Amino acid sequence: MEIIVASVIFICCYVFIMIEQINRAVVTLTGGVLLLLTGIYSAERMLTEYIDWNTIALLFSMMVLIAITEKTGLFAFIAIRFAQKVKGDPIPLLIGAGVLTGIGSALLDNVTTVLIFVPIMLKITKLLKLPSFPYLLMIIFSSNIGGAATLIGDPPNIMIGQAVEHLTFSSFLIHMAPIAIMMFGVMLLFVLALFRKSLRRADFDVKELLAMNAQAYLHRTPMLYQSITVLLLTITGFLLHAFLYVELTTVALSGAVLLLLLTEKELASGKIFEKVEWVTLFFFIGLFTLVGGLEEVGVIDEIARAIIVITDGDYVQTVLLILWVSGLFSGIVDNIPFVAAMIPVVQEFESYGMVYLDPIWWALALGACLGGNATLIGASANVVVTGLAEGAHEKISFIRFMLYGFPLVIISLVVSTIYIYFRYLVPYIG
Repeated sequence: MEIIVASVIFICCYVFIMIEQINRAVVTLTGGVLLLLTGIYSAERMLTEYIDWNTIALLFSMMVLIAITEKTGLFAFIAIRFAQKVKGDPIPLLIGAGVLTGIGSALLDNVTTVLIFVPIMLKITKLLKLPSFPYLLMIIFSSNIGGAATLIGDPPNIMIGQAVEHLTFSSFLIHMAPIAIMMFGVMLLFVLALFRKSLRRADFDVKELLAMNAQAYLHRTPMLYQSITVLLLTITGFLLHAFLYVELTTVALSGAVLLLLLTEKELASGKIFEKVEWVTLFFFIGLFTLVGGLEEVGVIDEIARAIIVITDGDYVQTVLLILWVSGLFSGIVDNIPFVAAMIPVVQEFESYGMVYLDPIWWALALGACLGGNATLIGASANVVVTGLAEGAHEKISFIRFMLYGFPLVIISLVVSTIYIYFRYLVPYIG
């Protein structure tokens, strides 16, 4: 009965998220409350085990940093300079947005990268009178693909790296970066094929764009230099966190609090907190509670364990099924709780006689990262982009996104299957 109740609540909430008639944060929070009222789990378990407060704190911290930095005009300055570099041409702008987001997601993490790039891209599209959807789509796709390339790029990779000691930063770079680069090229062709004809230069005077003085948008007050310094320090902390043995959340919180302290006289903290995307944060909290309900009653664990039953312990089939199940399932629920449920299951595979688990870990990482492109709730970066877009009155429809995202995920999984089969499974079979 508990399995039925938790599943029905999850499916109903998912339907309401898709039809977008009620605020998505209210929908997921309602689902969490219903799980409490029906006794699926206790409030203590919900708050201590199922809500990932590290992710919430990381998002909140970066939103504070970005909100303060935006007040300095830095993002407007970068947006104008970027638009001038490509002479307002929509296609190079689309490609540039993808390349920069992909690199940023690999070196930082995809959530941080989209928090930085989305405000810039929204300003550029508004400036050039271009539709924002293709560019936001490109940023989401690039962030998830770029994030797959490194240990710190995407939360699922971080979780897998923490669970398996020998999968280091260099291991992810060697094994995940090649397929991420390959998939980025495929995705670029996919997006260009979809939007190339529709992205034409709007009625905008290029001479006027080139004549714009980007420097004039910078507010040269102490807050500008404080923001740039703290933002750079935070980014450096992200890059070095594995060597400094400091968690990403600690780095982000430290940067946010430091910048709040430094800028308090120039900009009241209350004004900054008003700019935080609270709807996005509460949506995440609600989403964690919903998936927590499925975890509590054992739905996710049963799906994971069924893999062994279906493949009858066959190594090749198990690896490829892990790839496809994690890819498709990560599009339905956020990939963070899904990977959290899958890690102990993969570790149990050793008891079934599977000694060499590395290809299974790479399959899980690839599926979770690339599968996140399927829907707006498939990955943390997607939810953040949606929240930022709504804040700028550029709403992204759940169904519209899925019509583009789901086909890309199928293509990604096909390419990943070929990569994994020939790189890991053919040598193993041989």
